[in-house]
Amino acid sequence: MKVAVSVDNGDVSAHFGRCKAYAIYEIEKGKIINKEIIHNPGHQPGFLPQFLAEYGVNCVITGGMGPRAQNLFKIKGIETVIGVSGKADDIIQKFINNELEIGESKCTHLSEMHQCQHEHFYSQKICVTSKGNNLDSEVDPRFGRAKYLLIIDLNTMSYKAIENPYKEEPQGAGIKTAQFIINQKIDVLLTGNIGPNAFEILNTAGIKTVTRASGIIKEIITEYKKRLKM
Repeated sequence: MKVAVSVDNGDVSAHFGRCKAYAIYEIEKGKIINKEIIHNPGHQPGFLPQFLAEYGVNCVITGGMGPRAQNLFKIKGIETVIGVSGKADDIIQKFINNELEIGESKCTHLSEMHQCQHEHFYSQKICVTSKGNNLDSEVDPRFGRAKYLLIIDLNTMSYKAIENPYKEEPQGAGIKTAQFIINQKIDVLLTGNIGPNAFEILNTAGIKTVTRASGIIKEIITEYKKRLKM
């Protein structure tokens, strides 16, 4: 059998889809006959279950994984083992020996955000659709047609403004924009309106979407941070 373990610097990663790499262990008769490290090809909706199934993986081990992702792996006939932490090589040996201790998932949904338990609330990265390229700009109510995408680190309030490369697409602007911001490794999207297809893509990727946002972005972020303290 083949077992994929999500890893970050040799440790089991807390989040399966956002880890740096996967350690693929091939096991026969209770022994590891091969180990291969593959870089995470990207956290695209529904991609990893298909990718690892084609790789011949039968089981995945990780710290945390959302229920939707678990279901997608189940559909592919791949067992998921979550709530695991420690050195990947030690964990796989315990798995072989039926000694693996499983805890609670390291990732969970808390109130209005997607957040890993081991991280501070303010470690979130937020994307806001914007009419301008700074925090004094107004929220652009259009998701796929937004002029700018502001990626904001809540901890430092540093940000980068990205001109939306798909704002003038004749078709599928929302879907393409959704796939684009997934690659920015964000946790939350704030926007005015978003289509159902784009919403589903972000939801599958574990990105929380907050709609009906309006006003000056700096003020909205300040209010958002206050609500996280409640």
